[in-house]
Amino acid sequence: MNLKKSYIDAFNLLKKFIENENNFKITEEISKEITKAFKNGNKVMICGNGGSNCDAMHFAEEFTGRFRKNRKALPAISISDSSHITCVGNDYGFDYIFSKGVEAYGKNGDILIGLSTSGNSTNVIKAFEKAKELNIKTIGLLGKNGGKLKGNCDYEFIIPGITSDRIQEIHMMILHIIIEGVERIMFPELY
Repeated sequence: MNLKKSYIDAFNLLKKFIENENNFKITEEISKEITKAFKNGNKVMICGNGGSNCDAMHFAEEFTGRFRKNRKALPAISISDSSHITCVGNDYGFDYIFSKGVEAYGKNGDILIGLSTSGNSTNVIKAFEKAKELNIKTIGLLGKNGGKLKGNCDYEFIIPGITSDRIQEIHMMILHIIIEGVERIMFPELY
């Protein structure tokens, strides 16, 4: 068993991401967009499947609770409530679990973040389509080659990993750094 190779693979994927200077620019732009949304009384919604769903919940609670230090709660919603998912899944189909959430909670000026390690998750694609109808900015955290969502997001990160776990590790890092960016703008005294 050579688990060291797994660490090296993770390191190399992160190194490749960091070597692309555009990723820093996009992270800063997203932090500014989210800050603007919060200051205008809007919110961030986030969705994903499986482990990405867990990452979505993690992201939302870091805004509604605390990230590094105490500050006021900020409006972020993970579209992950099990009763919503099972109701919509039963009545409309699994492909609509996120788009119905966007329809219910979203409004002009909000932001939707979608996590998809393939970029081909139909329910995330449909959520982005609904977001576009409602004039909601979209941010895609994608993997592999970006899939069908590539080029269909206002902002996107594509992590060219082979496996979902390596892709998700970088997605979570990006989400944490976006939160830090928002806090640095809104609460500079914390830093």
